[in-house]
Amino acid sequence: MKTIGIIGGTSWESTVTYYQIINEKIKEALGGLSSGKILLYSVNFAEVEKHMAKEEWNEVAEILGDAAVRLEKGGADFILLATNTLHIVSDEIQKRVSIPMVHIGDVTAKVLKSAGIKKAALLGTRFTMQKDFMRKKFTSNSLNVIIPDDEEMKKIDEIIFKELCLGIVKEESRKYYLDVISHLKEQGAECVVLGCTEIGMLINKDNSPLPVFDTAIIHPEEAAKLALIEK
Repeated sequence: MKTIGIIGGTSWESTVTYYQIINEKIKEALGGLSSGKILLYSVNFAEVEKHMAKEEWNEVAEILGDAAVRLEKGGADFILLATNTLHIVSDEIQKRVSIPMVHIGDVTAKVLKSAGIKKAALLGTRFTMQKDFMRKKFTSNSLNVIIPDDEEMKKIDEIIFKELCLGIVKEESRKYYLDVISHLKEQGAECVVLGCTEIGMLINKDNSPLPVFDTAIIHPEEAAKLALIEK
């Protein structure tokens, strides 16, 4: 079994989901007392977020690149960055290590394409929705992407950082997200991609007006599969 390296803590709530899903999938595949071989480097999100807020991406890349190097030295065979937004510096992180990073956008696009999706709504932080580091992964796989309007993006981002990343779940925020998804459905979206690993705290397949593709589930599931491919 390969050893999975996870850069987590961004936020720790979603990192818990990664750890749980990887171990569940490994146990399903191998049975008994089997679990994943995992190295976790959990950063202090407060240090990272202060640079994110100022869009100081070089500083963010330095923190996460250092984490990646430590994981490689610890024996990881490949690395997951357990967040969507910070994949904005994934190329810079990859340059620091010789082992592969499994990009959250690549694996999500693969799943969408396999499901026959042509047009997907994307929710996430304002960086994920506005910048192209995720969307280009979809468009390069012949997938059209639509995003909320500016006012909706601002509110979605605010809920992520002021509530979900702090472990706060409000029904009024859930309703707001569901209303946004309904608007995107009216614009022709066939599904909604939860492009922030915390949004699953609010939205799931049981309450969404559109089929849900949760990156916080897709990413660790793919990691478990990769870990079981023989070296």
